[in-house]
Amino acid sequence: MSTLHPSQGTKHETGIVADPAIPVITITREFDAPPAAVFRAHVDPELFARWCGPRTIDMRIDHWDARTGGAWRYTAIREGEEIARFFGSFHEVREPDRIVQTFTYEGGGDGVSLETLRLEELPGGRTRLTGVSVVDTLELRDLIMASGMEVGVVEGYERLDELLGE
Repeated sequence: MSTLHPSQGTKHETGIVADPAIPVITITREFDAPPAAVFRAHVDPELFARWCGPRTIDMRIDHWDARTGGAWRYTAIREGEEIARFFGSFHEVREPDRIVQTFTYEGGGDGVSLETLRLEELPGGRTRLTGVSVVDTLELRDLIMASGMEVGVVEGYERLDELLGE
């Protein structure tokens, strides 16, 4: 399973690939900002809440401790109504190029994802982001892929482009 999603209003595409043999999802995306700025947008709770998720959703940060051994929790809100909650732990936060964390959809069953985010510096002050998510079964991986998660990823990264351009 592999999809390439063009972004509206930006020149970058978001790659979302599910390996057919193992329960892994890989996301790739480039940004016109240096790794330090992209990293900061992932660890600063006020910045993270501004770009994470689809345009129709606001994120409320309930808890945020972006350091190695820290934890996080946030709530997705649409038109004033809480629609989903997520939580996890920061396993490793290494500025400016690596974040390893767990991700759990609260109320979504027993599934947990281990996510590794790598930021690579590109010529011209740009960044390549690679995110690898590992879950424990192919069924959970396929459920995530079928959930519409690509809308949140693609629109979230479009919003991140806008934030980085300010």
